[in-house]
Amino acid sequence: MTRPALAEGLLTWSPRAGLRPVADADEPLLVADSWLVRDGRVRGLDRHRERFVRSCGECDGPPAYRLVEFWRDMTAALPRTGAWFPRVELTPHHVRLRLRHAPPLGSAVEVWAVGQPDPRAVPRRKGPDLDTLARLRARAVEAGAQEAVLVGPTGVVLEAATTSVLWWEDDTLCLPPPRLPVLPGVTLALIQERAERSGIRVAHRERTLAELADREVWLVNALHGIRPVTRWVGGPAEAGVAVRAPEWREWLDKAMEPLPAPMAPL
Repeated sequence: MTRPALAEGLLTWSPRAGLRPVADADEPLLVADSWLVRDGRVRGLDRHRERFVRSCGECDGPPAYRLVEFWRDMTAALPRTGAWFPRVELTPHHVRLRLRHAPPLGSAVEVWAVGQPDPRAVPRRKGPDLDTLARLRARAVEAGAQEAVLVGPTGVVLEAATTSVLWWEDDTLCLPPPRLPVLPGVTLALIQERAERSGIRVAHRERTLAELADREVWLVNALHGIRPVTRWVGGPAEAGVAVRAPEWREWLDKAMEPLPAPMAPL
C-alpha cells in the first residue's frame, strides 16, 4: 500500500484497496474520533482506537477485526512531520480518514458564561452531534468567547462543546459524575489516572456554572490538552487563578509517544 501524500484530504478504506483518496461527500457521521499528531507523536492513541471500535459496535459498524485492519493502515498513513489533527469517521457506507492540519493551539480559554441546554441526540458517542455543537460554539464566538458550556435540566455542568470540564476544589480534582450524559474523554481519563497515581483525591460532583466561580477550571481535549478558563464571558463570575495548570500542561505534553513504525507491505 502506498502512503498518501502529506496533504489535507479525505481517504476512504476497504480491506482490498486500503486507503485511497476520494472527493468529500456529505454523509452523516455515525462515529468520529480525532487527536493531535505533532512530529509523529501522539497521546493515548490506543485509547482512541478502543473508543472508536466500541462506538462503531454500538451502531452496527464493521466487525472489530476489520476496524483493527483499518486502524493499522490509518496509523501507517499518518504524517510523521508537522502538526496534524486527523479524524477517523464511520458513515453509513464507509470507514474514512480525514487528514487535517492542526489549528493553532491554545494555552488558555475564555468561556461563554451562559450555560446552554444540552442539544445532543447521542451525548456519549462522538460524531452524530458535531454539526450541532459547531453551531453552538459559533454562537459562543459571536458572544466574544471561545467555548460554550453544556448544562443539564437543573443547570448542572456537563461539558463544553468540544471539551471535557474539570475543576479544583481545594486539593480535590473534580469532574461531573459519569451517570450524567457526558462523552468518555480520552484526555480526561489520562489526567484522572495521573491524579490517582499521585495520591490526589478525585471526586465526581454536580456543580452549576455559578458554583465554579473563583475556582481553577480546566477545559481539556485531545487537541489543546489542558486549557484553564481565564474569563467567563457575559457573566458576573470571575475565573479562578490557574495555579496548577502549568505543571499539568507540561506533564501532558511530555506524555506524547511516537507513532508505531509503519509495517512493511507483504
